[in-house]
Amino acid sequence: ITVDQSALLALKSHITHDPHNFLATNWSTSTSVCNWIGVTCGSRHHKVTALNLSSMDLTGTISSQLGNLSFLTWLDIHQNSFHGSLPIELTNLRRMKYLDFGNNSFNGEIPSWFGCFTELQILYLDNNHFKGHLPSGIFDNLSKLQILNLESNQISGKIPYSVFKCKELRILSLRNNYLEGSLPIEIGNLTMLQYLFLGGNNLISEIPSIIGTLTSLVFIGFVNNNLTGIISSLFSFLLLLL
Repeated sequence: ITVDQSALLALKSHITHDPHNFLATNWSTSTSVCNWIGVTCGSRHHKVTALNLSSMDLTGTISSQLGNLSFLTWLDIHQNSFHGSLPIELTNLRRMKYLDFGNNSFNGEIPSWFGCFTELQILYLDNNHFKGHLPSGIFDNLSKLQILNLESNQISGKIPYSVFKCKELRILSLRNNYLEGSLPIEIGNLTMLQYLFLGGNNLISEIPSIIGTLTSLVFIGFVNNNLTGIISSLFSFLLLLL
């Protein structure tokens, strides 16, 4: 537990603004980390398995020592004011299943090492300041991914083909970025897809007819692109194509 305590205290030291004193008053060495606010430990090994600091109005950066929480499977810091880039030491969190960095102020490119989280099921990076191209093979090994939300960033370039290898995807949101190019027919691989949000980009192509075969779809959002074509199918869903 000493390693986990050290990792969390390092994160606390990177918090420059804690207006509600959540961490200042509660994260104390006089009590076990398993009793700290936002921290969940495993019942058997008493290692930190989940960290939820969402909506605490925290300002700061992510400490590299956070990567020492070797049993962490759930990390949620959405709706704060974290900024800066993401440390590569997070690649040590190989058990990660749920990762939510949404609604913060992270910047730089989305690192290719996100592809090392082979157990990842949920990934939210929405509403930040990420920019640049998505690495081509970033999703190659994320076969368990069910939700991918990268909306409202400044991501440019083409949609990487590797995203269409994530056959467990239920929700895919890339809207409100600067993505360009075509929507490839490989989107037909996402047979479990229910919600597809691509609006507010610079996509230019004909809509692949294979989308009409995705019978799990209940919503498609293509608004504010230059996509053309007709989707014909035997099922009904809400289509926004303006």
